[in-house]
Order: sequence, then structure tokens, then C-alpha cells
Amino acid sequence: MRRSRGLALSLALSLTGTGAGLGIALAPQAAALTPPVAFTADALSTWQPNGVVWALAEAGGQVFAGGTFSTVRPPAGGGEQQAVNFVALDAATGAPTSCKLSFTIASGTATVRALALSPDKSTLYAGGYFGAVNGTAVSSLAAIDVASCTVKTSFRPAFAATVRALAVTGDTVYAGGDFLTVAGQPRQRFAAVGATDGALKPFTADADEPGRAVEVTPDGENVVLGGDFFTVNGTNSHALAVVDATSGALTKAYPGFIETNSVVKDIATDATGFYTANEGTGGGVFDGRIALDLPGFGQRWRDTCLGATQAVLPYQNVLYSASHAHDCAAMGEFPDGQRHHLLAQPTTGTGKLGWAPDTNDGIGEGIGPRVMTVGSKNGVQYLWVGGEFTTVNGAAQQGLTRFASTGDTGAPTVPVASAASFRPGEVQVRWRSSLDLDDSALTYRIYRNGAATPIATVTADSLFFKRPQVSWTDTTVAAGQSYTYRVTATDAAGNTSALSATASVTVPTGTESYPSQVRADGAQLYWRYDDAILPYAADSSAGGNQNGVHMNAPALRQTPGAVSGASTAIGFNGTDSRIYADKRQTVGSAYTVETWFRTNTTRGGKLFGFGSNQDRGSYQYDKHIYMTNDGRVVFGAYTGVTRTITTGGAYNDNQWHHVVATQGPGGMTLYVDGVQRGTLAVTTHENYSGYWHAGGDSLGGWPDRPTSEMWAGQLDESAVYPTVLSAAQVQNHYALATAPADSVVQVTAAEDTYANAGAPATNYGTSSSLAVRGTSFYASYLRFDLPAAPAGTVLKSATLSVKTSTTSGAGTTDTVSVVPVTGSWSESGTTYNNRPALGGPALGAYPGIPDGSAVHTAALTTGSVAGALGGSLALALSSSGTDALWLWSSEAQAGAGTPQLTLTFGAP
Repeated sequence: MRRSRGLALSLALSLTGTGAGLGIALAPQAAALTPPVAFTADALSTWQPNGVVWALAEAGGQVFAGGTFSTVRPPAGGGEQQAVNFVALDAATGAPTSCKLSFTIASGTATVRALALSPDKSTLYAGGYFGAVNGTAVSSLAAIDVASCTVKTSFRPAFAATVRALAVTGDTVYAGGDFLTVAGQPRQRFAAVGATDGALKPFTADADEPGRAVEVTPDGENVVLGGDFFTVNGTNSHALAVVDATSGALTKAYPGFIETNSVVKDIATDATGFYTANEGTGGGVFDGRIALDLPGFGQRWRDTCLGATQAVLPYQNVLYSASHAHDCAAMGEFPDGQRHHLLAQPTTGTGKLGWAPDTNDGIGEGIGPRVMTVGSKNGVQYLWVGGEFTTVNGAAQQGLTRFASTGDTGAPTVPVASAASFRPGEVQVRWRSSLDLDDSALTYRIYRNGAATPIATVTADSLFFKRPQVSWTDTTVAAGQSYTYRVTATDAAGNTSALSATASVTVPTGTESYPSQVRADGAQLYWRYDDAILPYAADSSAGGNQNGVHMNAPALRQTPGAVSGASTAIGFNGTDSRIYADKRQTVGSAYTVETWFRTNTTRGGKLFGFGSNQDRGSYQYDKHIYMTNDGRVVFGAYTGVTRTITTGGAYNDNQWHHVVATQGPGGMTLYVDGVQRGTLAVTTHENYSGYWHAGGDSLGGWPDRPTSEMWAGQLDESAVYPTVLSAAQVQNHYALATAPADSVVQVTAAEDTYANAGAPATNYGTSSSLAVRGTSFYASYLRFDLPAAPAGTVLKSATLSVKTSTTSGAGTTDTVSVVPVTGSWSESGTTYNNRPALGGPALGAYPGIPDGSAVHTAALTTGSVAGALGGSLALALSSSGTDALWLWSSEAQAGAGTPQLTLTFGAP
């Protein structure tokens, strides 16, 4: 459409270096982005029109915008300036320049629909529907001298209707639009005129419907045409054609290549091929993008995302596009749902890159962005976007915006983290990968127990529609001890998110039977529903990348859960709350779905299943478990018809039940509470890409369809396996869930204080700090009121957690011992002069504690603590060194840092 784009790209390619394999970039600053993306997603301050921008072009650090508007205003509003369908803006500041042009017409509404520059960028050509520029008579196509910002009166073509597209070579201006004549001569929708005088050329490429795009191939031999047409020069070639640049004779036709209810809105060319932007109307449309090779004009790839594409721009081996893409499911990307207006992908393929700033649909036709160009000033490149939008990245901004090749300031979103431990010596820290609109490769840092230095660093990729769970396993943990973890995300420019919310975990002293067996049996998705924060359902499988996303705030940490121990369940309201998987996938010929459920509903609902969509009802759905209104459980697969197994009995008795559904070479089997409830000799199901759902999804057309598709009740321990679990495995899971599990009790100090030899008569019972040192003497005293062991259990481990204060140098290099106290004392009465005696042997020790406010844990001798169960346990912290340790006391506002005993009870 704009010949200057192809020339600029050729120049850009010729200047490109190898860049150590990190992608192509003219501006070194762009290396802060994830290659090969060249622009940040941070919208820059830009003046804005009061209407729609249809056309953009750039020369000499100015960006020219044409459209249908009458004024422009500053980004913050106010101070409007007249700008009749045209404005020239500084590429670097976004503010108007001294070039002022008004495009008007005697009757009707004038508009500028196309802008293109001569190869040397000295002349700007403007097409549209207008009769004068600054009062000089023209006829829908004008030439402007860029240096003086004046109309070239020697250029006087006469177009009888709207010009919608322009492309320029050294001696020719090619135009496409609605016109049927030029200078009184027949030229249907496409024409060529001299670049100097506007004289009509012999070029004839008559089309039966409007032309919307024109682009000249890099060798200048051919012109690529796009539009609404069905024939060119009488030959069938819908929406796209290639013609000879001199005569207009057809070089290549495309009969049946683009759907009849779709058109080409834009064409752009680089040194390797050309790219089309396509818009469709009605069902079965083609709305995406096509890449065709040079030479030969054959298809390189086709992107079938739905959501009308208005503009394409190849730049540094990336194709940027403007559309309102809402469904890229056919490309294995995001399903039908939210509109995404700005996308990027490599010119070699369809996979989307990590660049996704956004606009809204805006005014007029509600299309959003319509045109793009790249401007340059002072060594920085700017991607300009025009259209009918009224917001950019959620902030008010109309018609124009721009993004730079440097200055990335947007930090990734804050990770949502959790932690779990299923056996001694191991904690799985996991988080939903963060989103950064111009960086897909992010660096995550994991901080343990509040330390200032990360314990681990992990890199992982994510996109706005693909945010898999990231996991890291801490193997330096001790059984029975409690730990906290927080995570940050950092992009390539060094922008760092805030710390995640704290994820806490206690390491068991023995292997937890149920979750360990689920993992050992090969679950590839395992939602335990122990999460303490929305909107994240952590995946506890060994693979750890199939997390879920909460919708409409299901109720978290419901107790009691289905499995003995501390595990919790999740509650759904039966109206709109549910969970969908973050990861798109296909399901193989063998699979198992497992979950626990509890409900008393009489409206039924879907417990768990597979569907084609995420945050809205799926249009393909099967491999699911649902409940009928009378409480019977159904397992169904779709083979072209619905195939189901239904239990004979009801299970809506408000008790926990275990359901497992399998399908594979042996057919379908349904188990409830470890017992086989039915089989069906069906080995196939519907093959499609989709997402696992918990708590509800579509059920239209299924037998005994319940009143509600949404689940009103609780779920726990949901798992999906890529294999068929055997009957013995199912029965084992059911049995393990009811086996006694370890229980954990955390006890905060009932009293604590310290003694100070330097102030022998002073009591520190109300101090927010505790202190420990050998010389000169400090000692800290702690009293805990301990519970008795739960019936049938014994104490399996005990740990003491303390937190260093924020005082500089609060840590110590000396060993701090935990010893019993033999004398009597009280928090309010203890001083150095009457301090209690210390006993022995030591119950535990801290071998030095680093500086920085953080929680530190020491394992205590189990037998010594067990003897105090049901009563009081007095401990002291002492040292023989000269380096003081400062800790928070129970009086400190940092409640998480108060001294705390963690007791783990289990079977003898």
C-alpha cells in the first residue's frame, strides 16, 4: 500500500548485523527487549485527533497522519489545534510540527485515506476524498512538497471517487479505490499516473469491486493488488492479484485462494515476499494474514486467526499487525474471547511473539487500529499506530499512539506463587509465569525466609495467552521445618516486579502417601486446591506446568478436605465460579480423570472436563464428569454422538466421594469410591485442542442434562493422567485418602524477653526485640504452652523459628544454642540480676545467622520437646561469642517473625 515501507525495510535489512544471534536491531537499545521484537509495548505521549486516522507516512523525523478529523489535542487534553483531516507530528515528541495542511471538499465529508512518499521522501502523496488542499483545487489525489509543506500544482490527476490506497516508485504513482474513471478515461478501481505531472498512464488493471491495497514488488516489475474485487481484467481473482507494473496485465491470479466473504485490506512487501491483511464478514471467513514468497508469489504461510486484520507491517524480520483478533484457536494459540488489537509474529511463520500492547475497538466501525508505520529520529525508531481506538493499554488515547525501540519501562506482572512439600528434604516452589507485553523471556528470583539474596534464579518464557506454571525444587530443606518463599520477575531491561505474596510450607517428616502416589502414578495435571491466593490453582504434578486460573473467585481453602491431613478443598457457587487450565493441549487416546467431590445440590453440574475454550462456554466439550439433578454421576465422551456411563445411585449426600473416569484401548470405565460403576466399549473421543475445566463448562446436548452446567459444591485433589489407571490403582488412591496423615501445629511464644548485663536491673518484657550474645552478655528466654499429642499420634518433629530484625548487623557469625531453662522466670519480671539458670544439653542450634531480616529455623531434639507436651516448655537462646544477634519478639508488629514452635504429629 505504501511503497516507502518496502524501501525503508530493504535499507534496514542492508544495515543489519549478526548481533550474536540475538535478532535484528538497528537501535542497540532494543536489545533490552526479547528478540526479535524491536519495540517496547509502552505507549509514548502523543497528540491525538478527534476522529479516525486512516493513513500514516514518515519522512525526515516527521510522521504524517491523515484521516477523518478536524482537530488535534495534547495527550492530557485541552489546547486543541485545528487539523482538518491531516496533521504532521514530530516522530520523537509526538507533538505537531509547523507543517499545516487542510483537506476539504465543497459538499460531503472530506477524508484522507492513503499517504505514500516518493523513494527520496521529498514528495508526499495523499489520496482520499477531497477537492482542495489549503484552498488549492485537487481531485482526491494530491502531491505535497515535504520541505515546504505546500501543494505541487503541477501534479493534477483527476480521480472521480475515493482513493483508498497508494504506492509510489520513482516515476509512477499507483492508486486503488472506488473510482471508475481517471482524467475522464476508464480506469476501474486501479490506475497509475506520472509521479511528476499526474498524467494518466496506460496501466490498466480493471476490477469489479473497490481496491483497498496496492504494493509494488521490490524489483519494481509487478504490482500486488488487494481489495473487494472478484475479477481483474475479466479474470477470476478474488481479493488478491499480481499485475505487470507497466501494462497492468495479470501476472498471477488467485481464484478460490481467499474466501468469497473476505477481502484484502492492506498489503506490505519486504525483500522476501509480501503480506496481506484480510477482513471477513459472516461465517466461515478468513480474517488473518498471508505471507507469499518472492519470486513466484506462492503461499509461505497462512495465519487463520479470526478478528479482521486491517494493517500489516514487516520490520526487521517481524510482521506487526493491527486487527481485533479474538480467536486464534486454529493456530494452536488463544481461544475465542477477548480481542487483541496489536500482534507480532516472525515473517517466517505464524507463531505469535511476546509483543502485545492493546487498544480498544473505539468509535466509528469499532475496528480499533487501522494503519502502522515506522518513523525514526535521533537514532531511535518509533512504531506509529493510527485508527479509531480511544484507549491504549487501558489509558485514554484517541486515534494515534506510538512505541519506541528503546526505553522499556514496563515491569512484568507480579508472580502468583505457592509452595508444597510431599516428602522430607524437598519443597516444590511454583508460580504462574508473569506477563510482560514486550518480553516473553523473563528471569525469576526465588527468596527464602525473607532473605535479601535469592536462593535460586530461573528463566522461563510466557505470552499473554500462554502463561505456564514455572517450578523450582528446593532440596536444602529440613524435615519438620517451616519455610516461606517469595518470587520476583525481571525483564530483559531490568524492570522487576514486586515480590509475590508469601508462600508458606512445612516440610513433612515422612512421605505424604496420597499426593506422592498420585505423582508416582504419572499425573500430568494435579490441582490440590491448597492455594491461599486468587486467581491461581497450582499444579502439584511432577511436571508442574499445568496450572489453572480461577474465574469469579471460587471459595479457597475449604475444610475439611477429602484427604486426611492439612490439605484443603475448593468451593464453587453453581453460578459462575470455576477454573480453567492455562495450557492448551490435545488429549491422547488414553487418559484418566480423577477428582473428589462433595455436594447436596439438586441442580447437577459439571465437575471436571475438557473443553475448547477458557473463560467462556466451550463449543466443543467431552471427556467430562457431570452430575444429574438427582445426584447420579455421568462420565461422557463424544464420538460424533454422545457416549455415557451413568451411576445407578445418587451421590449428592454432602459427603466426600471419589470419582475416576478412564478411557483407552479397553474402552470407558467409571469408578466411584473405589468401586467400578460401569463400562462402555468406546475407545475414541472428539479430537480437538482445548483446556481442562473444574467447576463447570458447556453441557448442551448431553443426556440427562442438569439444570445447571456449573457445579455447586466442593472439589478436591483433581488429577488428569495420560494413561488408564488400573482398578488396583484406583482402589489404592481411595484407600490412601482415608489413612491417617501427619498433622502440624504451630505455637507462638506465650512469653519472651531478654537479659542484658549492661543494664542488669532493666526488664525488657515489652520490647519488640530479643538479643543474644556471649560477651557482654545477652540471653533471650522463650516460653511455649504446648498442646497434648492428638489421640493415636506421637510427636515426630519440632522446630523453632525466629526472625532477625531489620536493625543493621542484626545477624551473627557465632553459633546460637537453644537450651532448656531450669529456673523460674516471667516476661514482666526477668532482669539480668534475677535471670533463670540455663540447663543442658542443647536441644538445637543455629550455626550462625546472616544479616538481613529473615526467618531462620532450627530442629529441636524431639524427645526433649515431647516430654513437655500438654504443659509448658521454657527455652533460652545463648551464645559464647561476641557478635550480637537481634531478633523480633512476640511484641513486634512483624507478626510472622515472632518466635514459633512447629510441632508435627503422626502415627507411632
